[in-house]
Amino acid sequence: DIKADLHDPDTVYVSLDNHKYGDYAPYLVKSTDRGRSWESISGDLPERHLVWRMVQDHEKPELLFAATEFGVFFSIDAGDSWVELEGGVPTISFRDLAIQKRENDLVGASFGRGFFVLDDYSVLREVSEASLAQEGSLYSTRKAWLYIPRSDLDFDDYKGSQGASHYVAPNPPYGAVFTYHLNTGLKTLAESRQAAEEPLETAGADVEFPGWEAVGQEAIQAAPAVLIVVRDRQGNVVRRIEGPADKGFHRIAWDLRYPAPDVITLGQGSDDGDPPRGLLAAPGTYTATLYKRVDGQVSQLDEPIEFAVERLYKGALPGAADTEVAAFWRSWEDATRASSALSLGLKRAVARMEAMSSALSRSRADVGQLDARLHELRESLHALDAELNGNPAKREVGEKTRPTVSQRLFAVERTVYRSLYGPTETSQQQLELANASMASIRSRLTSAESALNELGAALVSAGAPYVEGAP
Repeated sequence: DIKADLHDPDTVYVSLDNHKYGDYAPYLVKSTDRGRSWESISGDLPERHLVWRMVQDHEKPELLFAATEFGVFFSIDAGDSWVELEGGVPTISFRDLAIQKRENDLVGASFGRGFFVLDDYSVLREVSEASLAQEGSLYSTRKAWLYIPRSDLDFDDYKGSQGASHYVAPNPPYGAVFTYHLNTGLKTLAESRQAAEEPLETAGADVEFPGWEAVGQEAIQAAPAVLIVVRDRQGNVVRRIEGPADKGFHRIAWDLRYPAPDVITLGQGSDDGDPPRGLLAAPGTYTATLYKRVDGQVSQLDEPIEFAVERLYKGALPGAADTEVAAFWRSWEDATRASSALSLGLKRAVARMEAMSSALSRSRADVGQLDARLHELRESLHALDAELNGNPAKREVGEKTRPTVSQRLFAVERTVYRSLYGPTETSQQQLELANASMASIRSRLTSAESALNELGAALVSAGAPYVEGAP
């Protein structure tokens, strides 16, 4: 293959193939005098990696990409040294490369394994010896487009049951994609100790036991973390995103959403189904900052980067201003946060009440007074549950009930999750009604919880067992 330099009319590149004569060495040469003399820029490409294609970045002359028999490599110093691009690329012959200049995407055509796209390689223009020597470096990112994603046929596997005849491929990550580099990575105490012991084990030398106190500290240590913190133009934190802490380059995406407002229960795992999501952020200018957290101490690793979030397109109909839309989204999140906490508080109050029924049967209390108090509490708590979630008998068979807090918030959710136009008048009314109902329920639940505490104390005085959750 022959490529003319994109920046210098006197420079030309040639990749050569001699494998039919049993020579699989990488041959990549450059001439800066229109072919009168040549020099090799194969650098440290591995042996037996014959070069099929080379392309040059259209902005930074020293940034080169080479397609070889076993992968794709890049160089930031015009070919003196090369680094293999990994991240899911198979070990296969790449026969052609192309650059999509508008998006700064690198496209590679493999021999029988399909096309592969490296989205927005522009960060490689910023890579330097100095940035790689830093403990952590955060590189700039391109504009993030704001829109409502939709599936082709199915959100999980893209194509539903259509089979191979229906071609689809994964999209780039939605939102703002951040690229960062860690010079050494973050290690736990155990990993640091094991790394220090490895040479001794390899040499067959004795490895001293570090002591029970040290091993115990290793067992309870929280894993170090890398955080990217997104802030709005006013400096308010919008989102904290945790990323890999290993050595090397990493990419993580912010989905342009605020944190999920749903309640977190004790013992709830991080892999319990799909994670809940908050609502979208407003278009505007944001910053991202790279941090590390080790043993509770957080320190900044690099200067903040600034990036823009813009609408991908405008709707056909006039809608509310972006600031009004975002303000309503935040109001819905506040209401959902309050509703989920209220639901959990009511659920636990009902559970305590049922447990107290068992405690009463195992007490030495005389019949009558405590039985009546428990019955009164049972009635009031189930009335609150019906107001918050609907008549339990109707819920069981799917019968319609009077509008509840949950139903009102769900009605609003269906509009805010699927539209950027802003709240309708109905959505605003539903949110107001839900907040008013929750205020009433919260007040009565607080009174019921006080009554539960008093009843719990009376049960203990009557010789009943202690009930979980009581003071």
